[in-house]
Amino acid sequence: MNSKLAIVLLSGGIDSTTTMAIAKSNGFQICALTFDYGQRHKVEIDAARNIAKYFGSREHLIIEIPLRKIGGSALTSDIAVPKGTIIEKIGSNIPITYVPARNTIFLSFALAWAEVTNAEDIYIGVNALDYSGYPDCRPEYVHAFENMSNLAIQKAIEGKMKIRIRTPLITMSKAQIIKTGLGMNIDYGLTHSCYDPSDIGEACGACESCLLRKRGFQEAGVPDPTRYIGS
Repeated sequence: MNSKLAIVLLSGGIDSTTTMAIAKSNGFQICALTFDYGQRHKVEIDAARNIAKYFGSREHLIIEIPLRKIGGSALTSDIAVPKGTIIEKIGSNIPITYVPARNTIFLSFALAWAEVTNAEDIYIGVNALDYSGYPDCRPEYVHAFENMSNLAIQKAIEGKMKIRIRTPLITMSKAQIIKTGLGMNIDYGLTHSCYDPSDIGEACGACESCLLRKRGFQEAGVPDPTRYIGS
């Protein structure tokens, strides 16, 4: 068993990129896992490809899941992405950008790959501080999934491995995440956060994800390398 192999969920954004850097700094070889789930902001997949190469991932799987057939989210259906939300109110309610069961689906694929590769550690960049209020980013959700994981797979039941869901960013602010990443020389110009980018990949600057990103760089006291529409 290779105890130094980790599965890292990689969306191409600030949080997953910083999580990947932390996993690598902890001595793990990286197997990056990205999903093409019908999201309107598919430019993040290109960002994920570049980031996986940047960190020298051992493998990078991009898996297609047709969540657009289910819909129920502004990211996977023809529902407008909310713009101009008062930033202090972000996270007070679950927004329409929530994708039903997304992290459960993603972590289930990661769990399957972990069992096949004997990777006991799964890293996910969920955050419960500067986030949009998604229920599958909370510590109690992560703990429940970890417990379920060790009841669900053959190698755990046989005592051959124990799954750990690692969430190094879960109590950090966006500014703290950015500062942590800069301390590891991350080029955040490679990342993408916007939920509703232009056809050429420029960030809208007004969706909740953009607003949190902008505030993070501002509070970190460093320039935001994002290409925003009209800037």
